[in-house]
Amino acid sequence: MPNVKTAISLKPELLEKVDSTAQEMEMPRSRLFVLAVEEFLQRRENERLVEAINKVHGEFRDPNEEANMIAMRRKQRKLVKGTW
Repeated sequence: MPNVKTAISLKPELLEKVDSTAQEMEMPRSRLFVLAVEEFLQRRENERLVEAINKVHGEFRDPNEEANMIAMRRKQRKLVKGTW
């Protein structure tokens, strides 16, 4: 599929940062925008997936599972206590 051109409005300070980053990374400004938008959309998709999983998981939580999670947290705290 061919690329489509679009126009966006940016604050001058942001455009300066974009330009300097693109130059530092030795890529065209448009490529930096593409990478940034792709990453944003992937992160958003991941967040939605996690929300859906959490919603389903929360609806079917087993009481024994809650006790196991509490026990695992206690054990983990004991393991890392004093290591930081």
